[in-house]
Amino acid sequence: MESWELTDIRDGFELRIDGKTLIHHTKSRPWLATGSGNASYRMYRGNFRIGDKTGPMATLPDFTVSRGTDSVEIRFSNTHGEEVVLRVFAERGPRRGPEDSGRRDLPGGRGDAESLVVEFVSGPEGANRWRLFLVAEPGERAYGCGEQFSHFDLRGRKFPLWTSEQGVGRNKWTLTTRMADLVDGAGGDYFWTFFPQPSYSTNRRIRVHLETSAWSEFDFRPARHFILNTRQKPERLVFGSAPRMEALAAETARWFGLQPKPPEWIHDGVVLGIQGGTDTCLAKLDAARKAGVPVSGIWAQDWAGVRHTGFGKRLSWNWELDPSLYPDLGRTCAALETDGVRFMAYVNCYFACDKPIFGQLERLGLLVRNRDGGAYRMDAGEFEAGIPDLTNPAARTWFKDLIRRNLLSLGISGWMADFGEYLPADCVLFDGTPAEIAHNLWPALWARVNYEALEESNALDRATFFMRAGYAGSQRWCPLMWAGDQNVDWSKDDGLPSVIPAALSLAMVGHGFHHSDIGGYTTLYGMKRTKELFLRWAELAAFTVMMRTHEGNRPEDNWQFDSDAGTLAGLGRMGRLRTGLAPYFKALSAECAAVGTPVIRPLFFVDEDDPRARRETSQFMLGPDLLVAPVLRKGARRRRVRLVAGEWVQLWSGKRFSGRRWIESDAPLGEPPAYWRAGSTWEPVFREAVRSAREE
Repeated sequence: MESWELTDIRDGFELRIDGKTLIHHTKSRPWLATGSGNASYRMYRGNFRIGDKTGPMATLPDFTVSRGTDSVEIRFSNTHGEEVVLRVFAERGPRRGPEDSGRRDLPGGRGDAESLVVEFVSGPEGANRWRLFLVAEPGERAYGCGEQFSHFDLRGRKFPLWTSEQGVGRNKWTLTTRMADLVDGAGGDYFWTFFPQPSYSTNRRIRVHLETSAWSEFDFRPARHFILNTRQKPERLVFGSAPRMEALAAETARWFGLQPKPPEWIHDGVVLGIQGGTDTCLAKLDAARKAGVPVSGIWAQDWAGVRHTGFGKRLSWNWELDPSLYPDLGRTCAALETDGVRFMAYVNCYFACDKPIFGQLERLGLLVRNRDGGAYRMDAGEFEAGIPDLTNPAARTWFKDLIRRNLLSLGISGWMADFGEYLPADCVLFDGTPAEIAHNLWPALWARVNYEALEESNALDRATFFMRAGYAGSQRWCPLMWAGDQNVDWSKDDGLPSVIPAALSLAMVGHGFHHSDIGGYTTLYGMKRTKELFLRWAELAAFTVMMRTHEGNRPEDNWQFDSDAGTLAGLGRMGRLRTGLAPYFKALSAECAAVGTPVIRPLFFVDEDDPRARRETSQFMLGPDLLVAPVLRKGARRRRVRLVAGEWVQLWSGKRFSGRRWIESDAPLGEPPAYWRAGSTWEPVFREAVRSAREE
């Protein structure tokens, strides 16, 4: 950001940043309105039905401006005697959010992000509905709002922002979603997401963040403005500007707080998702290696025990070792690490009420409470669970101790830090925050617990964790996202194709490290993972930060990495490609952790003048020099590829193509379309990666 100004216009004013108008206010067209209402939130296993009764919204057309040396105060009012006071000023440095409270030294902070802040100093008494109208140009494109699976370009739609289950199918027109709605109310819609965020960027090269944790809705349908609704007086409305979209995304990351860099071993091969105990894990590891699969880790989510439900194979939700499945796990971890393989596990932020740790937490008074003062018992799907109160410092300390004692002390090198979306809106919290306001914050608080467990154990360089849930502020605490429980199918909204918009949308709001379950997870209503889907998903995963398999919720129904020799061979081929690209990934990861530029990037980062690149969500840039166009359709052996400006070399054939045009690319299994930039200094790495992939 170079400059900002509050400019007088007829009957009003405009707020501008680097000459770009952000707010246009006149007495005939006020830019904000307030009101009051009452919302209802009904949760069933992480799926929410949300209602609202809101009275008339009152605009505040009248205003006075008081200009100071470094800031401007604006008082808005109306004939009803209502008043809103704002303060506008420039600020340099990273954001500090409510999830950061209690820490003086925040990780990931860079002092060079400059923002324009509109601070909401005061508002009408009882106003808990706020509506803001921000200037938009016709045709202006918006990106972000957290992790969005269906649409990367947000224009033309509205997005409620509330962390929840992702939704099965996420498209009301599909049979899968209709079935999920009928059975559990779990079908979802295009805007359902584990990771919402009240932030977006536009192709005017501006970034916008509304500082609130309440339920919000961002409406990008009007032609000349975007509408921001929230159920809480916002703390601040923050803007930024940059000369290029890539620079804007990096500055966004620096403002939220840079992500910690994942340890380098995750780039050294495939992480195999295996269950069944030590003997099963070691046998499958041996078979995979003999088939030529480079393995960097085993991810055994059942390390703490298994529970079988109607949904499928689930876990004990009691995060301590199950010695019957994994006897002497510490020795196993040490032996594996000596052999170049890390052992990863699983933990989430809930404890089953029928297991021992819940009783301990209940006695200590560290659980979220119900309105009668007892421990809140949440329906977790055929069993109940308690929720450690992450607003209680004692509960956070207890949880970090559990992670250090039950995972890190065994030599476990990482874990899935699952869930975070299930905080009920009718529970009572230690610090007095209404649950409706704390709900969206919960994933960021959960990320902080995991990060600090690693930090306080001096383990950030050797161990990591990955999450599906998030909110504003997760950036500085979460080293790696995964795309959640996607369907084991080819569907646009919840299958293989949805991985790319999910990664791209997070890249626009400060999250640069992303991956997915190879083959997907959710197996319901007749869905079964096929060999072709698994192999195509592995091709995509070879170009993401972590390459990790998952058995799914019903392993016996799904094609697995070792279901036949051909699948092992295909996974080995893509694993060797990924390992060959490790030097490039390590450089990109270091850049993301140092300055905020995401690893996976939209095409328009390298060609902002190509209007087709702005709409493309089936391709992505891996760093600046590798364009990736995975096969996303069943049975396809060719696909259409958009090459951006420049000269490009096909990864597998070495053929050269000029850019800013469409081409038809061959795409046999094992050769996903990808192109490096001609003249790239990374050309030797790309060539060696292909040579390594082709080794038998």
